[in-house]
Amino acid sequence: MISQQRIRIGDLLVAQQIITPAQLDNALLEQKKTGHKLGRQLIEMEYVEENTLLTLLSKQLNYPFIELKQFRFEKELVQLLPETISRRYRVVVLKKEHDGLLLGMSDPTDIFGLDEVQKVLKGNIKPAVVRESELMDIIDGAYSRASEIASLAEQLDEELGGDALNLAELLSSVEDTDAPVVKLLQKIFEEAIKTRASDIHIEPDETVLRIRQRIDGVLIETVMNEKRIAGALVVRLKLMSSLDISEKRLPQDGRFQLTVNKRNIDVRLSTMPVQFGESVVMRLLDHSQGLRKLDEVGMPPDYAKRFRHIITRPHGLVLVTGPTGSGKTTTLYGGLSELNTPEKKIITVEDPVEFRLPRISQVQVHEKIGLDFARVLRATLRQDPDILLVGEIRDASSAEIALRAAMTGHMVLSTLHTNDAIASALRLVDMGVDAYLVASSLKAIVAQRLVRKICESCKEPAAISVDEHMLLKTLKAPQHTQFYRGAGCSLCFNTGYHGRIGVFELLELNHAMANALRDNDVRTFNEVAHKHPHYRPLSLGALEYAIAGETTLEEVLKVTAQVEDESIEPVDPLADELQPDEAD
Repeated sequence: MISQQRIRIGDLLVAQQIITPAQLDNALLEQKKTGHKLGRQLIEMEYVEENTLLTLLSKQLNYPFIELKQFRFEKELVQLLPETISRRYRVVVLKKEHDGLLLGMSDPTDIFGLDEVQKVLKGNIKPAVVRESELMDIIDGAYSRASEIASLAEQLDEELGGDALNLAELLSSVEDTDAPVVKLLQKIFEEAIKTRASDIHIEPDETVLRIRQRIDGVLIETVMNEKRIAGALVVRLKLMSSLDISEKRLPQDGRFQLTVNKRNIDVRLSTMPVQFGESVVMRLLDHSQGLRKLDEVGMPPDYAKRFRHIITRPHGLVLVTGPTGSGKTTTLYGGLSELNTPEKKIITVEDPVEFRLPRISQVQVHEKIGLDFARVLRATLRQDPDILLVGEIRDASSAEIALRAAMTGHMVLSTLHTNDAIASALRLVDMGVDAYLVASSLKAIVAQRLVRKICESCKEPAAISVDEHMLLKTLKAPQHTQFYRGAGCSLCFNTGYHGRIGVFELLELNHAMANALRDNDVRTFNEVAHKHPHYRPLSLGALEYAIAGETTLEEVLKVTAQVEDESIEPVDPLADELQPDEAD
C-alpha cells in the first residue's frame, strides 16, 4: 500500500509563484469545456512547462521522476492493468521490484485512479512521475488489438458460411454497426491509427489474407487464415467509398471519412484486381493533427528562414522534389499555411485535394472528364491569383503553363519526382520546356527525404559496418563519433525505429546557374550548384542526424543510395581509426 497524499496542483503552483491566481481561474474555466486534467490544461495553455510541473510534483510527493524514453518496459507487466484503466487514469505498470510494483503516472495526485489500480493489482504499488506523451506511447504499444482482430476475422468467416459472399445480406447490414465486417474494419482502423500507420494494405493470397500497415515507411504484416473474408471487406469498403461493388475487373479509386477514437480520418482508397481477388490500399490522413508548420516538418531553422523568404517573393517557381511518400505535400502545405492571409488570393490544383484549407480555392483534377492539370491551370490564371499551388508537374504542358505563370507575376509552388535539387532543374529542360523559361522563372528547389528516428526506448551504441565505414570516409565524417541503433522493443514493434524526420536540401538559383540552364550546359550548372555557399547535399543532412544520435547510419546509407548516381569509391576500411565490426 502507499500513503496517498491529497495535493491540489493549482494551489501548489500558485504558492510556488509559478502561475498567478488569474491564470489558475482561467485554466479551471477552460478545463470545464475540455474535460482535461488540470495539469494538462495548464500545460496546453502554456501557463507552465511540463518539465517544471512534473519536477515540482516529484519533489513535493517524494516520488521519482522517470524518463520513459530510456525505459525498457515489459508488455506482460503493462497488461496487468486493463487498457481502460490505463487510459482513463494515465497509468502503467513499469517494473516489478522486491517490495511491489512500480507505476508510471502522469498525475500521481489522482487518488481515485490510485484506488482503482490498487483494487486490480492487490499488492503494494509505488507511483513514479512520468510525461503523459511518453506514457501514452507505451500504452499504445502494449495493448495491441491483434487478438481482437483475429477473433473478429474468425467470427466473420463463420458467418459467411459457404464460399460465396452473400451480397444481399452484407448490403442489408450497411447501417448495422454490430455486423462482424463492420466491427472488424473498425478494429483494423483503430489499430492503424494507434500505431501511426500511414497506409493499410489488404491483400488476398492463395490460401491466406494479408493485412499490412505502413509504419514509419516500412510495412508490418499480419497474416490471417480466413481468406474468404477478403471479399466481404472489399465490398464493405467499396460501399463506404461509393464505388461500384459489381466491378471487380477494373481498378477503382474512392474516398471516405470516418471517426476513430474522436479523430477525424480521411481515407483515400484504391482497388486493383489481382490473381486471387482484389487488392485494396488505403492512405490515412489524420485531420485532427492539423497542418504542420515549416518548423514542425524537420526543416532546419536556417532553411526554414530562407524558404519563407523565397515563397514570399511576388513571383517565381519553387519546386519541392522527392519520391512518393517523402513529405513533399506536407512541406508545401506548411508554406501555404504561412502565406494564407486575407490579402492573398491562393488557388491550388491537386489530384487529389489532400487537406481542406480555409480561404483557399482548391480545385480537384478530374482527368476522365478532361479536367486535367493543364486545363485547370489555364482557368486559374483568369481567377486573378497571387499564389498558385500545382500538386505535381507531370508533363511539358503543365510545366510550361506553371513557368509562364511564374514569369507573369505569380508565385507558383509545385512538386516534381526527381532524386535531388540539382536534377530537378535539368529535368524541366528534358521535359521539352524552353530553357529560357526555366532559367527566367525557377527560383529555388527543395529536395527532401524522410529518415526513421531511433526508438529512444531501446536505443544503444552501434558498431560500424564496412559499407557504413566507407560512407563515413566519403562524407568526411568526424572521427571517433559514437553512432546508435535501436535494439528493437514492443514500443517500436521490434523495428528499432519510432517516428520519422525530414532531411532537406535547398538550392537557390543564382545568375550563373540561370545562364548555364539558358545555354543547356549541364556540366557548368552542376559545378556552379555544388559550389553554392548555402548548398548542402541530402546525404550530409542525414549524416548530421546520425551524428546527433537521432537516426542510424543505415538510414543515411538509404538516402545516399537514392541520390547518388555513381557508387561510392571503394576505400580501405582499415586506413582509418573507425573500425568496422564483423558482427554487423
